[in-house]
Amino acid sequence: MLSRAAAIRRGAAAAFSTVSEKPETGLYGFEVLRTAKGFRRFVDDAIQRSDELVAHVARLPSSPEIVRTMDEISNTVCTVIDSAELCRNTHPDREFVEEADKASMRIYEHLQYLNTNTTLYNAILKAEAESVLLTEEARRAATILRIDFEKGGIHLPEDKLERVNQLNLEIAQLGRKFSENVMNNPGFVDVYPASKVPRNMQHHFKSVYRSNFGSFEKQSNQMITAKQKGLRIVTDSGNLSSALRWISDEEVRKQVYFVGNSEPRENIGVLNGLIDARDELAKTMGCKSYADFAIRPNMAASADVVMSFLGDLSNIVRHKADEEFKVIKDFKRRICNEKSADLEPWDEDYFIGMMKSSVHDLDASVVAKYFPLSQCLKGLNVLVESLFGATFHQIPMRDGESWHPDVIKLSLRHPDEGDLGFMYLDLYSRKGKFPGCAHFAVQGGRRLSDSNYQLPIVALVCNFSRSSGITARLSHGDVETLFHEFGHALHSLLSRTEYQHFSGTRVALDVAETPSNLFEWYAWDYRVLKTFALDETTGDAIPEKLVKALNASRNMFPATELQRQIFYSIMDLTLFGEQASKPMDTISTVADLRRKHTSWKCAEGTHWHTRFTHLINYGAGYYSYLYARCFATTIWQEICQEDPLSRSAGGAIRDKFLRYGGSKDPSSLLKDFAGDAIIRNSGGGIIPDIGSLRKEIGL
Repeated sequence: MLSRAAAIRRGAAAAFSTVSEKPETGLYGFEVLRTAKGFRRFVDDAIQRSDELVAHVARLPSSPEIVRTMDEISNTVCTVIDSAELCRNTHPDREFVEEADKASMRIYEHLQYLNTNTTLYNAILKAEAESVLLTEEARRAATILRIDFEKGGIHLPEDKLERVNQLNLEIAQLGRKFSENVMNNPGFVDVYPASKVPRNMQHHFKSVYRSNFGSFEKQSNQMITAKQKGLRIVTDSGNLSSALRWISDEEVRKQVYFVGNSEPRENIGVLNGLIDARDELAKTMGCKSYADFAIRPNMAASADVVMSFLGDLSNIVRHKADEEFKVIKDFKRRICNEKSADLEPWDEDYFIGMMKSSVHDLDASVVAKYFPLSQCLKGLNVLVESLFGATFHQIPMRDGESWHPDVIKLSLRHPDEGDLGFMYLDLYSRKGKFPGCAHFAVQGGRRLSDSNYQLPIVALVCNFSRSSGITARLSHGDVETLFHEFGHALHSLLSRTEYQHFSGTRVALDVAETPSNLFEWYAWDYRVLKTFALDETTGDAIPEKLVKALNASRNMFPATELQRQIFYSIMDLTLFGEQASKPMDTISTVADLRRKHTSWKCAEGTHWHTRFTHLINYGAGYYSYLYARCFATTIWQEICQEDPLSRSAGGAIRDKFLRYGGSKDPSSLLKDFAGDAIIRNSGGGIIPDIGSLRKEIGL
């Protein structure tokens, strides 16, 4: 197993140049993490160091020194939090996972102490009052730090502050439980016979057997039995998506849909507890809902502004989405030869996929042969070299630095600037690993001195399926996902902020998804794809005709997809909005919203939202994906589309957006990058201009 994993890693690494070996260290290069129990010392050291820094701030040094010391506290604590989070989600050793989990809770409790420390709060008030002594970025840092303190309730009476601390801890624990349940209790369906699952998918699933009782044999006086082979489909997000897309047997799709959207049942109660805790927190903080509390620091400024934006968008897209629904329904009736057949929720992916493939003559296996993983990694190199003049180089890890043989480490290097940052790649699916694709920070960038910069370290984590060869083949959807997460990674790697608190993706939630959405566009452009999407056998570049077919397929049902994202966003805002009754019946609430804001039925009794982990990480913030899509579409059309790999486009992306991280006001950042028309004022908040989005999907 390890030798094969090493071979796969070598195949992926072939995209990058290498340098020599180095001696032993700990996980992620932190000496203290040589063993799982090192997380205990990691936390102890962070607490000790932050206490020393608090004592320094108590002596009220100059305002610039206060801000810089506060940022060092943030850096000390965040390094532990981020490392523990990556370990919890990816490490195959259960002891490491458990120690990281404990470390995460301990450091979070210490963070609560820091966030309610009046010495720090009073010092930052002093720094903000003396803003004339600060640089523009330091002034913004002082203001953001003061807002962060007040979000923790430091300005409240002692009894209320204590309750806020309790609620924040409870919210963190509930969020952790929700995510653990999703990972550990995905549900499963046993499908008999195995032939109901397409042959080319069967190797993804475990074989199961049941007894088949046959005829009675008189001579031996025995019942003849035989074992019937079936397949167990574990209904995690990846398998669920594949099964609903490719299995032709409607009854199997229905079974898989119901189980996959009804687990984990425990999260019904967990979510209710989370809604109540967040609601109480918001009201204690003087807000009418958690949605308002969460959105208040963002560009949108209030839940009402966002809900109005989403409602308008829902109304705009409804007619086109209904037309698309009718087209899909008519297609099903023709295929099934049933004039009155209805479209069911488990039909959507299957019939949309079938229509796209048949209309545009798309064969997934033909598409995938142009996207071996090693070539896709070369595609990332093409992007950074063309746009920014930088290149990725694989660098060997010291013993103890990696958490799995599949992992590789890259440095992003510029010929004039040297190393810009480091990125771990952990791209293959395995048991116990975080089930989706994500970008994790390990260390934020920050200015240490005039000549020394702390370089960012990130991890790009995906769950691509292994193939029988040396390297996996990706679907085009996988390529888009890879580019999405790579956009987040570039945001971290290319930001050059004075303070860690603003590094990379540490930005206002409204704009956090903009780089990732922008880089999705690169996965659809023939001028980009032809540079790396090569047939692994012949070396031929992907045909332009095939890329045009992929784009035409993508554009077949744009309103349906947009409608889904609007529904998700409205659901998120509603669950964490004003509470009419407690506990909220989330199942009926979500079902009602689905019927109101989409063209599709709701399968009674299902509760897919109890595995929607964005409710934890983006509580009342899922709308930011739609904001980002609007911003990214405008940026693509105005700046990148004409020549997407040009150094001028790359210079604008890096110098006018990515380099600032969160150090610049987001509305000013967007306007300076793409022009004033990219945003609009609405009801006391800011919303995206949707002109580019309407143009994209033909509204």
